[in-house]
Amino acid sequence: MKKRMKRLAAVGLVTAMTGTMLLGCGGGSGSDSGSDTTSDGKVKIRFASWETGDTLDSQQECVDQFNESQDKIEVVLEGWGSDFDTKMTASMGAGDAPDVMYMWDYPTYSESLEPLDEYIEAEGEDYKNNFFEALWPYNSMNDQIYGVPVSVVTSCLYYNKDLFDQAGVEYPTDDWTWEDVAEASKQIQSKLDDVNGFTLPIGTLPYTLEMYLWSNGTAFVDEDGKLDGNINSDKSIEVFQTFQDMEKDGVLYASEESGQTEMLGGKTAMYVDGTWPIKQFDEEGLNYGIAQIPKFEGTEHSISVINTSGIAISKDSKHKEEAWEFLKFWTGEEMNKYRINTELPALKSVVDSEGLREDEKYAPFYTALDNCAGYVPASFITEGWTEIDADVQLAFESIINPSSLADVKDTLNEVVEAHE
Repeated sequence: MKKRMKRLAAVGLVTAMTGTMLLGCGGGSGSDSGSDTTSDGKVKIRFASWETGDTLDSQQECVDQFNESQDKIEVVLEGWGSDFDTKMTASMGAGDAPDVMYMWDYPTYSESLEPLDEYIEAEGEDYKNNFFEALWPYNSMNDQIYGVPVSVVTSCLYYNKDLFDQAGVEYPTDDWTWEDVAEASKQIQSKLDDVNGFTLPIGTLPYTLEMYLWSNGTAFVDEDGKLDGNINSDKSIEVFQTFQDMEKDGVLYASEESGQTEMLGGKTAMYVDGTWPIKQFDEEGLNYGIAQIPKFEGTEHSISVINTSGIAISKDSKHKEEAWEFLKFWTGEEMNKYRINTELPALKSVVDSEGLREDEKYAPFYTALDNCAGYVPASFITEGWTEIDADVQLAFESIINPSSLADVKDTLNEVVEAHE
C-alpha cells in the first residue's frame, strides 16, 4: 500500500507493501489480455495495485500463488504506480475499471464501487468480527461497506532512550499528558546541546491533525459535516494553542522534516509516528521506545487516526463472485502475516497467533487501535472536503510556523468563514 501521509494532501495515509513481507509466495502464470476469460477458459479478474518495482514483483508472486490454487479463476495484476488515481478515475468514467483494486479514497470513488455488506454477511458473523471494529468506518461511506481492510497503522509516541538516559529523565508512559512532554523536553534541552525535546512536523496533514482534536473531545466537523462550533470550538483552540505555546516556550520544534530524520540523527528525543520507521530504526540500531500519544488534561486517553486501506470491487465487474474470492485471499490470514514487517495485521486471529500484543514494539499500536473505534475523519463526512483540507493545512502551518505564529482563534475562524 502507499502512504497517505506522503502522497495525499486531502485524505492522507496508506502504507507501502514491501518485498520482505511477501516472502514465501512463489510460482508463475500467464494470461491473455483484452478478454474476460483466459485461453483455457478461466474467468479473468483484473487487479489494480498502486505499487511498482520490487514490491509489485512480490505482489505478482502472491497473485501467482492464488492462481495456482484455482481451476476457474485467474487474476491479472496491473501495477499503476503513481498514475493510480488518474487511471482509476478514467477507467471508472469509461466503465472499464478493474474488477478488484486497492482503495483508500472512498469519498471520491464509492459510487463506482460494489457495496460489500451482503458478501460479508454471507460469510457469517465471525468473518466480520475477526477484523478490528475501528477499521470498518475507514472502508465505508453512508453506512455501506465498500472495502475489506488490508492492514492497519495507528500512531504512537516514539522516544530516544539514549537521550533520555543521558539527560537523566524518566521515559514516557502511556498516561503522559502534553504538560509532561513539555517538562521532559525542557529538561532534556537544558542538559543536552543541539537536541530538541519534541518534534512536530509543520507539514502534518489535517488527516493526522484531527486525532489531536479527537483526543480533546472535539473534531474538525460534527456528524453533519458542520465546521462552525467544531474546528473553532474552545477545545479545538486549546489543542492548537497547546502546540503553539510549546513552540513559543522552546519545548516543541516545528520541523520541515518528518521527525523520523531527526530521531535517527539523535536530534530529537520524541515525535509521533506510525509503524513505518520501525524497520529502519532497528536496522540503524536506534535505542528507542514507544508509548501512547500524550493525552490532554481531563481526558482518559488519546485517540489515534488510522492509516489503512482496503480491497474493493468495481460495481461494473462482470465477475463479482470471483472477485470476492480473490478479495478474501488478499485480505485473509496468510497475506496478513506477510505484511507484518511493515503493516500491522487487520485480523484479530493473526494478532493473537503471532503474539503481537506481547511484542513491545507492536503492542502499543494495538492499544491505540483499541481506543479509536467510532472515530471517522472529516473527509468521510463532509462533501467537498478537499478544498477545506487545503485551508486547514495552511491554517496549521501559520499557527505552528515560528516565522508567523498566527492567532489561533482568528485563524480557525477564518477557515470557518471561508467555507460556511
